[in-house]
Amino acid sequence: MSDLYPVPAEWAAKARVNDETYKRLYARSLDDADAFWLDQAKRLDWSKFPTKANESSFAEADFGVKWFADGEINVAANCLDRHLATRGDQIAIIWEPDVPTEEPRRFTYKQVHEEVCRFANVLKAQGVRKGDRVTVYLPM
Repeated sequence: MSDLYPVPAEWAAKARVNDETYKRLYARSLDDADAFWLDQAKRLDWSKFPTKANESSFAEADFGVKWFADGEINVAANCLDRHLATRGDQIAIIWEPDVPTEEPRRFTYKQVHEEVCRFANVLKAQGVRKGDRVTVYLPM
């Protein structure tokens, strides 16, 4: 049995990145990594666009990994808010239950946004402020 599975032609025809483009992008990511990742960062909405992609060191005395360290971004806005105008009524999440007899649940971008706003207000009511760290367990 082969570990390779050919891509059906009709799927390949609809691909956003073909094999040639993938190889070109991959080579650029190796040859000029910083410029490559800064170009990729343009796909997101930034409050302050970063000037450097990667500021990492693997030296024992100075170990640290920093991506887009001087940039400022609202991840929630990129994941959700920016899609509301064009995809608000489209499905954002399909929840598949652990119990096979339960029906899957579908949530549109608007519905997810409403839930996120509701929970953000719960956090604010609990005294959570900008800069605070919050861990949230999100079982569906």
